Amino acid sequence: MVAGLAAVLVGLALLVNSTGTSENNATGDAPSEYLAPGLDRPPPALDIDPENHPVYGVSRPEAVGCDLPELDTSSSASWEGFSEEVGVCLNELWQPRLESLGLRTDTPTFHVTEQNPDKLGQEGVTLAYYEGEKLSITVVLPNVMKLSESVPEGHVEGVWAALLGHEYGHHVQQVTGLLEAATELENEASSRSEALQALRRTELQAECLGGVAMRGFDTFDHAELGSINEFLNGGNDLPTHGTAQNRKYWFAEGRATDTIAACNTYEAEASLVR
Repeated sequence: MVAGLAAVLVGLALLVNSTGTSENNATGDAPSEYLAPGLDRPPPALDIDPENHPVYGVSRPEAVGCDLPELDTSSSASWEGFSEEVGVCLNELWQPRLESLGLRTDTPTFHVTEQNPDKLGQEGVTLAYYEGEKLSITVVLPNVMKLSESVPEGHVEGVWAALLGHEYGHHVQQVTGLLEAATELENEASSRSEALQALRRTELQAECLGGVAMRGFDTFDHAELGSINEFLNGGNDLPTHGTAQNRKYWFAEGRATDTIAACNTYEAEASLVR
């Protein structure tokens, strides 16, 4: 689940007179006299195409060897510690790839909340959400605690690390500008059906990026990742997050990919983003 977008900052260039000296400044010349014309205007908005973005050319992150801490799903303090430690692994995994694109951004903060954002009659439950304006990932304790009852022992840490990997996928979308472009697609849709498809492309891409992260943790073998995918993405089809089959498909694409291009859901055929 996602919200917001960070702004892109553009540096200010100074044009310096090649014959200027410190003596010139001493006579009263102001630095503003050497600014290029037009720099007082804001930069134009970036035109980002979610189907053709430089991030798709980035290679899969190097493995970080994340040792996941044990999680007591009945303890809020344990959830907090688990989220923060997994967050350290996710930062270590993704930051070098973001920097390869020239992006220097703050890393997200990790939180847990007792407050359930779900509305009465809502289809599906919110397990965690990402807020772009705050650069934060929040786990919804009442919902994850309840769902943990159905996760077999031995897969608990893997399933919930994969959930955090999905939310961090939204952070990757955020700082690369993909999230803003995707939101525009959703807002400009001519029908509710078209808007929901745009939203599913965003959510399924985050699921794919979550699969990338889980492979990058270098903690689980192929069979274990398959079980994690099944427990996390099995269940009901959701109009906002896609069918269970497609959620599992995109997670598997992420764990198997060599480049982020495999996670280009915006270019995928409609049957894969239902």
